[in-house]
Amino acid sequence: MTIANVEDLAGLLSPSTAVMPASRSTARINLPGLRKAAMFLAQLSSEEAGLLMSKMRPSEVEAVTSELMKLEGAVDPETVDGVLGEFHELMQARRFVGHGGFEFARDMLSAGLGADRAEAVLNRLNVVYSEIPFASLRNGDVRQLVTFLKDEHPQVIALVLAHLPAAQSAEVLSRLSPDMQGVVAHRIATMDRTSPDMVRMVEEELGRRMGSMITNQDLASVGGVSALVEIINRSARPAERSILDGLESTDPELAEQVRAQMFVFEDIVTIDDRSLQLVLRDVEANDLATALKGVRPDVRDKITRNLSERAAENLLEEMELLGPVRARTVEEAQAKVVTVIRAMEEQGTLTISRGGEDEFVA
Repeated sequence: MTIANVEDLAGLLSPSTAVMPASRSTARINLPGLRKAAMFLAQLSSEEAGLLMSKMRPSEVEAVTSELMKLEGAVDPETVDGVLGEFHELMQARRFVGHGGFEFARDMLSAGLGADRAEAVLNRLNVVYSEIPFASLRNGDVRQLVTFLKDEHPQVIALVLAHLPAAQSAEVLSRLSPDMQGVVAHRIATMDRTSPDMVRMVEEELGRRMGSMITNQDLASVGGVSALVEIINRSARPAERSILDGLESTDPELAEQVRAQMFVFEDIVTIDDRSLQLVLRDVEANDLATALKGVRPDVRDKITRNLSERAAENLLEEMELLGPVRARTVEEAQAKVVTVIRAMEEQGTLTISRGGEDEFVA
């Protein structure tokens, strides 16, 4: 799956928007959207499902996970086929909309599905679009977006990029001038809650000027340090340096907050084994044991797999001996491990590849 597909699928799988329209082929599949989302995820590998769920809100992940646990026994293959077909139609419709707008999508879908079914799919897609600000820009060509946005006010650029997928925003941000990169990055990081009316106004104006249909939205929370960190993590190294240098000159304290969050401890599972072994050599045993308290099993397993059998046993024993540990203490220990990783990257010992689907390489 490409990053664009992941972002799109995550939006379609959202429990709040996953109620599919009925059709001749799926009319008897009268299931809640949440159940359909769970059935779809159940057909994927654990890695693919995890990637999709990482793009959802925590509350959505909890709801879908709970529904997955309720899928007892074998599910009727015909029902599964119908659910998969619905998601396929929505993805196809989204691609058509991205290429030529809703009228183009209606014509293309009508040719293959018939007018009634095409209208039903587009109505469903419109519900999804109403949940995602600037949704019609998500499939836009990056070069066109840069050309369109580069002369806009930095606050407008920041508002748009904060709503787009991180990989797409990273590409756009990296193509802006170095001075503009720093200004826009600062505005993304300091953005908190934006007036829904303001979002609608910007969307409508951009929609008129770009000649594409953008629906009204009703989401207010956007931006912040986490949003900027995700964008920077998708950026090429030169763009990352330029953005951070710009932030450093504008707001040193904010720049430090961004640096502290740029590689989270759980991301350690994406480091290749050889590089991780180098990292672990520079981490104190007590810090490592503390950092692993309460983490996901796959994070713990990734680390113990890259230790000798004896060292892994000692680590697990030390974790038990630690007993309950304050969350702040765990976060501090994890930050120490992240600091080692960032230092090794700066020294060239390992390289953190950007771009969404690449892994860490030594």
